[in-house]
Amino acid sequence: MTEQAHPDIAESIRGLLGRRVIVFVGLMGAGKTAIGRKVAAGLQLPFIDSDHEIESVSCMTVPDLFEKYGEPEFRALEQRVIERLLQEGPRVVSTGGGAYMNAQTRAAISAHGISIWLKADLDTLMERVSKRQNRPLLKNPDPRGVMQKLMDDRYPFYALADIHVQTRDARREIITAETLEALLAHLQDVGAAVKDNGTSA
Repeated sequence: MTEQAHPDIAESIRGLLGRRVIVFVGLMGAGKTAIGRKVAAGLQLPFIDSDHEIESVSCMTVPDLFEKYGEPEFRALEQRVIERLLQEGPRVVSTGGGAYMNAQTRAAISAHGISIWLKADLDTLMERVSKRQNRPLLKNPDPRGVMQKLMDDRYPFYALADIHVQTRDARREIITAETLEALLAHLQDVGAAVKDNGTSA
């Protein structure tokens, strides 16, 4: 079965998207890379994981960057990489969990992209991240407590995203379809608002 979205939906989204970039935000374990890849495939757009891009330009892994340079230096590099990706035309980008906390990064995404928050509850996130050991922020005796604090700190910022999609224990194809529907609806609403503003002057 092909991953490509229904041609009418894909064509509509690409037409309304223009030069903007689709940017996934959310906590680690929310599925930004997995769903981002499927959305990109469905729309026949390039997909970039910003963490992978950071590792490529630095020749270091994200955990190593955290350990050697600390979080502030990592965030500065992350900001530069994401701002560059936003300039490279229509594509789908998944970002690290902390990227959207940066006010300049949020502003750049708002100016050049459409942000999609994949929102998940604590149990879903913990089940997913427990399967991987490369989470620098969770190297703690109480990873669940750390994750809860990250949710408390970051969810108000993620809520600023253009689109919210609830991710959960469901097939990726279902979450992808819901994301594409929400994206199309948002783009149509924005287009209608722009049209109304242009004709009401």
